[in-house]
Amino acid sequence: MRDVRYYAERIRTAQLQHLPASYDVVAFGHTVTFARDDGRTQTFRIVGEDEANPSHGSISHGSPVALALIGKAVGDVVRAGQRELEIVAIA
Repeated sequence: MRDVRYYAERIRTAQLQHLPASYDVVAFGHTVTFARDDGRTQTFRIVGEDEANPSHGSISHGSPVALALIGKAVGDVVRAGQRELEIVAIA
């Protein structure tokens, strides 16, 4: 029963988010490609917490990585935990 109440409240309080008008800086809904300091390149779409699934290429807007990326531009280097990430593309 708790799950039904939880999801009913999530639906009741949901807000539609429009895609940002520009791709100058990372924002909710954008797909961001970044190079990690260990040499790997990763791409994730920033979504709501209910949609997040890192193994399928999406992360929550409240995740440490997304929080570090939001508001930054291509070429910026950010710190997420112990790692540095360089933003290489925003789509």
